[in-house]
Amino acid sequence: MSAPTHTRPLPATTGGVDIRLPWWALALPALAFVVLLVMMLNPTDAQAATSDPMITQLFDRVQQLITR
Repeated sequence: MSAPTHTRPLPATTGGVDIRLPWWALALPALAFVVLLVMMLNPTDAQAATSDPMITQLFDRVQQLITR
């Protein structure tokens, strides 16, 4: 009776880590950020910012820069 032979394990790869994200893994957080930013800059919903004119001017300026 012969002894069983063992095969050699494959050598480890020396390359870098290859991680690929699906397109939506970057698109969804970016879309959520833009939606929240637009909601924050909507002047009809900015009731909390009306008490401080400096914050209101800042939001108006940012909104003007975005809509250009």
